[in-house]
Amino acid sequence: MANSNRLKEILRRINGRGYKAYKDIKGIYEFTNFTLEITHVQGDPFASPSSLIATIKLNNTQLTEDTYKTKERRIATCDFLTRLFDKNCKRLSRGLRGTGNSGIISIQKCGQEILERSSAVIDTENKALEFRFYAGLPARGRSVLGKIAEEMFFKEIVDIVYYSTHFDDTTYNNLLKHIKVYGDYCFIKKSLKEKRLVAFIPNGSILPRRSGIDERPPELNKTTIIPFKSPESLLVEFDLPNYGKIHGMGIPEGVTVITGGGFHGKSTLLKAIERGIYGHIPEDGRELVATVENAVKIRAEDGRNIEGVDISFFIKDLPFKKDTKNFSTENASGSTSMAANIVEAIECGAELFLIDEDTSATNFLIRDEKIREIVKKEPITPYIDVAKSLYKDYGISTIIITGGSGDYFDVADRVILMDEYLPYDVTDNAVKHRNRFNKKANIEIKKRVITLPSPQKGKREKIASKGKNSIQFGKSSIDLNLVEQIAEANQTEFIGLVLRFLYMDKTENPTVDKIEHILSKIEKDGFVKYKSGNLALARKYEIMAAINRLRGIRISK
Repeated sequence: MANSNRLKEILRRINGRGYKAYKDIKGIYEFTNFTLEITHVQGDPFASPSSLIATIKLNNTQLTEDTYKTKERRIATCDFLTRLFDKNCKRLSRGLRGTGNSGIISIQKCGQEILERSSAVIDTENKALEFRFYAGLPARGRSVLGKIAEEMFFKEIVDIVYYSTHFDDTTYNNLLKHIKVYGDYCFIKKSLKEKRLVAFIPNGSILPRRSGIDERPPELNKTTIIPFKSPESLLVEFDLPNYGKIHGMGIPEGVTVITGGGFHGKSTLLKAIERGIYGHIPEDGRELVATVENAVKIRAEDGRNIEGVDISFFIKDLPFKKDTKNFSTENASGSTSMAANIVEAIECGAELFLIDEDTSATNFLIRDEKIREIVKKEPITPYIDVAKSLYKDYGISTIIITGGSGDYFDVADRVILMDEYLPYDVTDNAVKHRNRFNKKANIEIKKRVITLPSPQKGKREKIASKGKNSIQFGKSSIDLNLVEQIAEANQTEFIGLVLRFLYMDKTENPTVDKIEHILSKIEKDGFVKYKSGNLALARKYEIMAAINRLRGIRISK
């Protein structure tokens, strides 16, 4: 480890030289209150920025032991510190100065969800806090701007690290609020099963979002906001460790139908439940909405790749005797993609399916009586026939939105009417024939051993995320646009890392078991051993979704 003055000497020596001279600064330097490791130096001002790690002893920060003594508190604290570091980058860095990304200091960008991240990590064994962040080393053309780099390292980064670990009273109180809100969310989520619930939406929640591409709550002065309120029949209470007693709508296990007219909040409610697998930041409006961990959104995905999935329970006797016990296609239909999505989710251990009629294949969801009378040779067993059996025989609940299929009322354990963004329990009025559509689901649960294709692209391996919705894997691109429970691009980056591990693992264990093993190690140790700063934890469902959409995978017999 060198003294920070050594870094200053190098920057002055290479000032004005060609950009590759920056390679000389790679190493570890000791500053007054922290060490700075430059782990990767970009080769070009237009390339991805250089990677840095600032390590601060916990006793040199204002963090108290209470903020990191449990795994839950560490997750919330590190999520908060990432956001604070990002805010300080914008406040204390002068930003773009020169060619390409010159002069920019940045850290992982966070959305509304509180996630386990690799950008800020508390190492309890070594009693240290690490910030993993990025800097665009400055250049004019391709010549080193050593004076600006010196300003970045010795003024801006020093100030950013300091103000991200030394707080005023307001910042410290916001940190405590972040921790308490996340703790209460985790308490509710862990308590759902003992109350036999699959989801909980607190009274007073603000569920609508600003837009389809903006997950923030609506601005108060620009729209009418209707706080959520539970019907009395579904009202449940939690006594939270921080907030105290809270009331709201509990959705019990079984089959729940959400209905109502257009634009009355059906999809908004389902979206909140769908994202309830994650905690949310204070003031999000959904911060205490909680859903069981093993909830999976199911939708149609025309054109997706399917490889070696047994969809024979839902679809069989296809023309030309196409095999559906080991079904493969490069261009799935709406119904075959939904069948595969369900079977793949069951393979991973799903406990709740979330379905929206608007994004589903109608012929997979339902067949009305007139169609059943006329069409005798139908290869599809519609979901309505087995929804009750999936819960009774497999413990898999369903929440489904329908605005045009009233037959689903007859398989529902409860029916919720959304009217002007408020829920009403209309079960007794809606359900008429409880014994209809009651076919036994006889699904064989198989764990597949999946071999990934080579990630080779030309002479190099290529596994790289392309934003939130795509991963480049060798010559193939994995389309994740319709995998709706991925919240951030950082999770997609993590999925890419897991794919690399799985490609290197040549054992014959079921792939889902391998993923669970990887996740269990991170559950134990966090991201301490993973030096990349752009990772956020993703579930096994989204990891398997990426694998299942990768063209060229092979299934062991």
